[in-house]
Amino acid sequence: MSHDAAASHVDGTREERARSRYWWLRWAALAVVTIVLALEVALAWDQLAKAARSLSGAKWWWLLAAALAAVLLMHSFAEVQRTLLASAGVRVRELRSEAAYYAANALSTTLPGGPVLAATFLLRQQRIWGASTLVASWQLVMSGVLQAVGLALLGLGGAFFLGARNNPFSLVFTLGGFVALLLLAQAVASRPELIDGIGGRVLATFNSLRGKPADTGLAKWREMLCQLESVSLSRRDIASAFSWSLVNRFADVACLGFAAYAAGAHASLGGLTVACAAARAVGTIPLMPGGLLVVEAVLVPGLVSSGMSLPSAVSTMLIYRLISWLLLAAVGWVVFFFMFRTENELDPDDVDVPTAEDAPQRPSPPADDDRPT
Repeated sequence: MSHDAAASHVDGTREERARSRYWWLRWAALAVVTIVLALEVALAWDQLAKAARSLSGAKWWWLLAAALAAVLLMHSFAEVQRTLLASAGVRVRELRSEAAYYAANALSTTLPGGPVLAATFLLRQQRIWGASTLVASWQLVMSGVLQAVGLALLGLGGAFFLGARNNPFSLVFTLGGFVALLLLAQAVASRPELIDGIGGRVLATFNSLRGKPADTGLAKWREMLCQLESVSLSRRDIASAFSWSLVNRFADVACLGFAAYAAGAHASLGGLTVACAAARAVGTIPLMPGGLLVVEAVLVPGLVSSGMSLPSAVSTMLIYRLISWLLLAAVGWVVFFFMFRTENELDPDDVDVPTAEDAPQRPSPPADDDRPT
């Protein structure tokens, strides 16, 4: 046995001992997750009971339409991810991408600190799929920017329908600002050298304040830019990703509208849009998992202001939350336990992409002088 083989065997034995020593951590984590989910069910039990009573008198075809809208909502999330990763040369199967987003949504909306756990989970999955840490982080940031832009446009569109028609210039200027922001992001992603000088000057100023040489960290900065050069984000790619972000917001409004029809209520499109945008905005505040009690406190008054009666608004809210939160979270946990629960044993940094240098070389034919006669 060679020295390298013996060393790798010893390292493997040490890792196996470390895993056997901390075998209880996985079960402890599962126990904590189970307790948290049980507490959330207990806290939301009244809402679940009311939702069950609302469902008993709801129109099933509108419930099915709301569920399909929720599926489209999750599909659009996955398509944004696939589009951005494809621009960096990382190809992901559609089913795998959607499964990852269902699982991340379950982590984000049901656990304390869920958004951080979901982002870490998605970053790890993208590393396993072949993306570098920089590309995976860039994808998460760009996806978040596109979602924020879509949410802002949703709120502005609702405000426009509700009565901002007399001053359309504010909407036009806002749209122009968003388009300029997207074009700037596309330019930086396609030509990272545009910010090389800016980053160098910022580093030099920062190093002078710390009393270090001006070129400290410059090599690392340029290494990051070289990795970012693998992203070829064309205007077609950014338009596709942004379109899927808008589909995501429209599907969310459609889910809320179908929930209203299922409850036998009717509301204006502008009112539904503003209520949905406000509920999604406050849902990002990490006070309770899934925005429990916070989203409901904003959604019901928004629906009432759109023309619904209070009982109809409460029924609509319960059906909407049952489908867009609890149903999607339940599906996400099933996907997580069946597809991703055992992947914590795989270290993304240990997954090597074969290169041309690693490929086996064919033996070259013997020279004429070496051939037997």
